[in-house]
Amino acid sequence: GGLGDVLGGLPPAMAANGHRVMTISPRYDQYKDAWDTEVTVELKVGDKSETVRFFHCYKRGVDRVFVDHPLFLEKVWGKTASKIYGPTAGVDFKDNQLRFSLLCQAALVAPRVLNLNSSKYFSGPYGEEVVFVANDWHTALLPCYLKAIYKPKGIYKTAKVAFCIHNIAYQGRFAFADFALLNLPNGFKSSFDFIDGYDKPVKGRKINWMKAGILESDKVLTVSPYYAEELVSSVENGVELDNIIRKTGIQGIVNGMDVQEWNPLTDKYTTVKYDASTVADAKPLLKEALQAEVGLPVDRDIPVIGFIGRLEE
Repeated sequence: GGLGDVLGGLPPAMAANGHRVMTISPRYDQYKDAWDTEVTVELKVGDKSETVRFFHCYKRGVDRVFVDHPLFLEKVWGKTASKIYGPTAGVDFKDNQLRFSLLCQAALVAPRVLNLNSSKYFSGPYGEEVVFVANDWHTALLPCYLKAIYKPKGIYKTAKVAFCIHNIAYQGRFAFADFALLNLPNGFKSSFDFIDGYDKPVKGRKINWMKAGILESDKVLTVSPYYAEELVSSVENGVELDNIIRKTGIQGIVNGMDVQEWNPLTDKYTTVKYDASTVADAKPLLKEALQAEVGLPVDRDIPVIGFIGRLEE
């Protein structure tokens, strides 16, 4: 959804502004153009030590890095069967906390260990002078591990974390006892501690990853100025995190559009290509083709309205 769109379009736009940009995602599939870097690291997840490998490709000025581990790849075999967060809608995989703890830890290691030389402007590891942009609850442990593991050792001294909320409704709420799985010092407990008005997944006291991400990051962002206002406007709109966000402050930056991906002159999905000078001639033809394809009456004078929005239960 929107998160995929942002991770697709925002990094190339940042690279075009002269930044060195890396994205770090789970390797959910056998991406055909992402190659094994042969770099492995050991990470402590729950009570086990896990080995992850990094895969990499370089596209449009961006280092795309994928964290390879069975927790990701075995769950989502082949694009059609992809269930990224749970077996069915609204249900978490039992090991989601371990999966995303792994992702957050791997994201902190990658800038220091990956010797990337695809770009003609930059070479070698990214090093420690970096800004992490953490997106949604799955990455909320990143600022916590940064403070718990790295800063005390004098690593990433100047590194900052911006936490971006794409959808406030998904917060990563788990049983309070599960805090122990995260291998964080007890000093972080209060940032996770959460009492809510719902009985899911457990009644009463629980931990809330997004709450911790908001409190432990240096800056809180969201996907539009209007959404930023909405999140602090009421308990319902902020889904019970409104008071926490009021405390830290939040800045809304409108999601942009990837003008390369959505360029009608080069769009592989349309039969008629157009630009600003030919749009008036091309669009009626494309409208007729769309009407025919979906079984509507074919009439170029009828308005066709498209709605892009959330569909869920």
